[in-house]
Amino acid sequence: MTDTTRSLIAIDERAARRIRREQRTSRGDRAVGITSHAVLIVWSIVVILPLVWTVMSSFKTTAEIFSSPFQLPARWSLDNYVSAWAEDDFGRMFLNTVVVVGCALVLVMILGSMCAYVLARFSLPGSRAIYYLMLAGLTFPAFLAIVPLFFILQNMGLLNTLPGLILTYVAFALPFTVFFLFSFFKNLPDEIQEAAYIDGASEWRTFFQVMLPQARAGLAAVAIFNFLGLWNQFLLPVALNTDQGNYVLSQGLAAFASSAGYAVDFGSLFAAVVITIVPVLIVYVFFQRQLQGSVAQGTSK
Repeated sequence: MTDTTRSLIAIDERAARRIRREQRTSRGDRAVGITSHAVLIVWSIVVILPLVWTVMSSFKTTAEIFSSPFQLPARWSLDNYVSAWAEDDFGRMFLNTVVVVGCALVLVMILGSMCAYVLARFSLPGSRAIYYLMLAGLTFPAFLAIVPLFFILQNMGLLNTLPGLILTYVAFALPFTVFFLFSFFKNLPDEIQEAAYIDGASEWRTFFQVMLPQARAGLAAVAIFNFLGLWNQFLLPVALNTDQGNYVLSQGLAAFASSAGYAVDFGSLFAAVVITIVPVLIVYVFFQRQLQGSVAQGTSK
C-alpha cells in the first residue's frame, strides 16, 4: 500500500468521523429543539388558558360561572364592566394606581439611570461599595422592611398618603434599575463620551443628550419590568396605605372580593381583574420591540 493510498484512507476516515459527529450533533439539536418547543407550548397553555377563562367569565353572571364555567356566555354584555367600574369607587382606585405607578416609574428611571451611569463610567472612591450595596438591596425581602417603613413614613407625615407610597415604590425599585442599567452604560464606547466633551458638552448634557439615548433599549426593558412589579404590588400598599380614599387597584380587588362575604358578584370581579390587566398588556405591546432589542444587544455584548 502506497503512501498516497494511506493518506487517502486517513482522509476518508477523518471525513467519516466528522460526518458522524455532525449527525450526532444534529440529532441532539433536534432533540433539544423538540423538548424546548414542547415545554414552551405547555407553558403557554398554562399561562393563556386562565387568562382566556377570566376574560370569558367577565361577560357571565355569577350563576352562569358556577353552572357552566367553561362554556361561552349566553349573552355578551358589558354590564359587568360597568358594575365593576362603579363599585366602591373603582375608577378612583384606578386613577390612584396610575398616579402612584406613573410618578414612581418616572422617578426611579431618572434616579436609577443617573446612578448607574455614574457608577459605570466614573472611578469614584467607594463606587464599588455603593454598587454592591445596591446589589444587596435586591436580596432584601420587602416584608422585613414593613415595620421600619411604617414608622419612617409616620414620622415624615407620609403614612397613608400617595406621596409616601410613591417614595416607597421608588426605594424598592431603585436597586434593580441600577443593576440592570449598569452593564448598558459600562459597555458604551468611550469615544462617544469623549466626542461630546470635545464638542464642549457639559456632564449633564453629555448624559441626557448623548449617553442616555444610547441606552434606550435597556431603559425600555427595565421600564417594563418596573411597571409590572409596581402595578402588581400588593404588600406595600396594604401595610402602608390603609386610607380607603387612597386605595390602589390591588387593594381594591381584595376589598371587592372580601366586602361581600359569600355574596360576591363574580362576574363583576372578573371584569375588574380584566380592567387591571389591560394596562399591563398595552404597555408590554407598546414596548415589546425595545425589549427584544435590549435582549439582543445584551447577548451581542
